[in-house]
Amino acid sequence: MSSNPLSPEILQRARALLASGQRKILGIAASPGAGKSTLAESLLQALGTQAQVVPMDGYHLANSELQRLGRAGRKGAPDTFDAAGYVNLLRRIHTQQPGETVYAPEYRREFEEGIAGAIAIEADTPLIITEGNYLLLDEGAWGQVRTVLDETWFLDIDSGVRQQRLLERHMRFGRSREAALEWIAVTDEPNAERIELSRHRANWVIHGDNFDKIGRP
Repeated sequence: MSSNPLSPEILQRARALLASGQRKILGIAASPGAGKSTLAESLLQALGTQAQVVPMDGYHLANSELQRLGRAGRKGAPDTFDAAGYVNLLRRIHTQQPGETVYAPEYRREFEEGIAGAIAIEADTPLIITEGNYLLLDEGAWGQVRTVLDETWFLDIDSGVRQQRLLERHMRFGRSREAALEWIAVTDEPNAERIELSRHRANWVIHGDNFDKIGRP
């Protein structure tokens, strides 16, 4: 297996965005555990300094704010993010001026919090790759995201594989098996059902056999 197991079609579509010579934003959407971040990082490895990854997850509301709003038990649902802030970031990226640096937040799983200003986006990077669950959602501020993206991809993999990845991820970050299974059933899967309903809005659907070898999120 090659060091970067992306299919030729995935690389071809990414390079086609670069061919315009203008700043482009590629959005990668999928349900929790599908491998969005792994695909984005694999693209970054293949494209080098021509690309940068800016995840949606940096716009998680702080845990203290989720507690205040009574949404801590639903962390990861659409209303537990600052969707409007994310849209504004994408707009700034699209209109970024030469010499300007735009800063974006980064979500750190070890803290379960977003860190402001952790990602520096330079104006001379032609392709920005953003990934997240709700890029194609058509409600509230989320409905504006797709209008700012130049192309959107949706990852479609077997739900059993995806749920196993989620189980391993939750346990890796401290949940017991029982707590992880409960979180998947109560939070992750209801969110996944909403996300799957938005897949028709993507420009391209990548099916499992095209990227199963990418690995785990």
